[in-house]
Order: sequence, then C-alpha cells, then structure tokens
Amino acid sequence: MKTLYLDLFSGISGDMLVGALIDLGADAAQLERELAKLGVGGYHLHVARREKAGIAGVKFDVHLEAEPDHDHGHSHHNHGPVGLLKSVFTPGAAHAHHHGGPPHTHEPDRDFAHIRDLITRSALSDWVKQKAIAVFHRIAVAEGKIHGQPPERVHFHEVGAVDSIVDIVGACVALELLGRPRVLASPIQEGTGWVKCAHGRLPLPTPATLAILGERGAPVSQCEEPHELVTPTGAALLAEFAESFGPMQNLVAEKIGFGLGARDNQSRPNVLRAILGKSSAAPASAAPDWDTDTIAVLETNLDDINAEVLGAFVEKALAAGALDVFHTPIQMKKNRPAVLLTVLCAAADADRFSELMLRETTAFGVRRTLAERRKLRREFVKVPTAFGEITVKLGKLDGQVVQAAPEFESCRAAAEKAGVPLKSVYEAALRAHRAVE
Repeated sequence: MKTLYLDLFSGISGDMLVGALIDLGADAAQLERELAKLGVGGYHLHVARREKAGIAGVKFDVHLEAEPDHDHGHSHHNHGPVGLLKSVFTPGAAHAHHHGGPPHTHEPDRDFAHIRDLITRSALSDWVKQKAIAVFHRIAVAEGKIHGQPPERVHFHEVGAVDSIVDIVGACVALELLGRPRVLASPIQEGTGWVKCAHGRLPLPTPATLAILGERGAPVSQCEEPHELVTPTGAALLAEFAESFGPMQNLVAEKIGFGLGARDNQSRPNVLRAILGKSSAAPASAAPDWDTDTIAVLETNLDDINAEVLGAFVEKALAAGALDVFHTPIQMKKNRPAVLLTVLCAAADADRFSELMLRETTAFGVRRTLAERRKLRREFVKVPTAFGEITVKLGKLDGQVVQAAPEFESCRAAAEKAGVPLKSVYEAALRAHRAVE
C-alpha cells in the first residue's frame, strides 16, 4: 500500500507540507494550474530548491502581488527562487499569518461559509473540494468553540488569508497528484513560548492548534524550541489526513522529501520530512486502500407531516447537494405511525441542512451525529454496447475491481434513443464490462 509518513520532529505548517510533497514528485506546474481553478487572485507562487541546516529541500511560498516579499519566521520567506510560477488572477490581496510576527490584513476576514462556497464553486476535483472543505471545517469548529460561535459564522483571520487558502487547497491537490496515499505521522512536536496573532499574544500551542488536534485525539508534546512549530493550518491538515501518530513501522522508503521553513530554529532543522513508500510487512489490521471521509447524519421523527410536503423536501434537499435523503416508517409514542427523516451530507454542510429540515418540515428539532465512511475507490469507464457507449462505475479495493454498476442516466439515455427496455441496456453494459476485464 502506498504510504506517506510525515516526520514531525520540527512540527508542520501548510506551506512546509506543500514543499515536501513537491519534493516527493508532485508537479509544481500542475499544482499551479489546479490552484488557478479557485479563482482567487493577487498572488504568485515561488517554488525553489534551497537548504536549511544543510538539508536540501523545497521552499514553497505564496507572495502577494500587492506587497513586497517578507519574512514570517516559520515560512513564506523570499529566498530568490530558482523558478517563479506566475498566476494570472484578479487583483485584490489579503495577507495575515500565524507563522510568527504580527498579523497584517488588507481585506475583510473571510468566514467559513465564504471559503466553503469559494471551493464548492471551483472546478477542482470532487476529492480536493471535499478534503479542502473538511480541513477548513475542522478549523471553524475549533475556532467556534473558542469564541462561542457556530462554525458557519466563524471569521477566519490568519487562516482566511490568501496564502493560507492556497496552502490548504494546495496540500490537497499535491496529495491527489501523488495518488492520494495513505498518510501516517510521527508524534507531534510543538515549541514553547508565545506567538502574536490577530487576537493578541497567545501561548503555545495556540488555542486553535490545541483544539484542532484535541478534537482529532492527536497527542501533542512540547520541546525546548522557543517558537511555534505547529500552525493551525498544519494541525488541521494533520487532523484530516493522518490515520495515526506514532513511530515509523515496516516502511520501505522509496522517496524522501523535505519542505523547508524560513526561520532558523535553535534546537532542530526547520524542515518537514516526508517519506513516500510502502509497508514491507503491514500488520493484519492494516486498513485496505479505501477512501475515507466523515459525513453528518441528520435525523428527525415526524408524525404530522403531509406526504406531499415530505416528498417536496426530499427533492429540495437532494437538489441542494445532500448526499442522500430518505425516510423510514417508524412507530412513535401512543402508537402513532410516523417517519424517520434522514439526511446525509458533508460535515461542513450540517448546519445548512439542519436549518432546511427545520424550515421545510414539521420538525421541532434535528439530531446530528458524525459518521466515518469507508468507500471503494471509484473509477468511470465507457464500454461499447449495441446501444452505444455506456458509462460504468467501478469500485476498487486494493487495486481490484469489486463492484461494477452501469450509470443510470447513461443507460436511460441509450434506452430511450434505441426504444428498448432500460434493463436491456443495463444488462448489455454489464456483459460488455465483463468481456473487457
């Protein structure tokens, strides 16, 4: 199984992770083209090979076109790059950061809903959208708890700036370019002392970083380094992608990459080491290479809803982007027949669909739980049939096809065109797929 191991002896930030992934082989030019799909502007990328404490690696920087290059301590420092990746975007720049030094902002703070909509409207891949929104949602949940606000209303300061948006989305893109490997990490090391941010002078670990990692159940240890080593952005990326935190085990290193920070630390090199390889003797309990994500499960019991209203809600929720909507017959108190209405949606959309359920049905309350999913890796192929090419969805586990399902819309269009029963096209598509396996 392809595995990415992050060695966190000097912490992690978003830009250091992107630099390490580029050093492992993620194509910088392709990364830039994907980031252009976000449609945000006023910046350009620097990607350069440099050295830090004698270790050669990649320095990844996001520079605002309206500002001179500057040093943020932990990262984003101009070193005169070997290659300059210029992006053509709309003007308007923002910059505030949590890597050390006072924040400075040149546009209104973005809230979580704004960033979620920005990513959702983009032409990025579905996987990158899902993962990037999930990373921001982790930050929004942590900030919401700290400031007593719901995640949807959390205004990002440093993390809402252009460079942090590019770091988070860029890390997701780079992981996809590397084939979406399984991610493991070492124990997390954080520094000691204080850091200046939009809320003033805060102790390390910062409240946001500690809340994000605490919510994930990731242990944190502090070392003697008197600087911030783990940024909220880095913490959220770890929380979303890392399956576990511990020593390296049974890993054959095929590639080793280093993402460089800007500061010269006192006690250790300011670099993130990333090892890409495969397990030589994976334990029996090792997870298959399925996709994983976290979704919200919203439920409410309804014993007084009109059937037409219920049907209209199902259609509206699906049109609004719910992953699935269904209702199940149940029996409530006093033997009243009722329905259990269930909505499955992305965790980041839970508030939006909870509000929709309260507004559009007779519900007085909505129960919410988060559920982890394990999904087959999906691939779409076209197979030739007597009715034309039909799209078939494949589900793969550890590289093997374990499910094959003709796509309904593709089959329906072909059936209508040929004037034959839908099941005839469906069966023809399955036979065609088996013939080319």
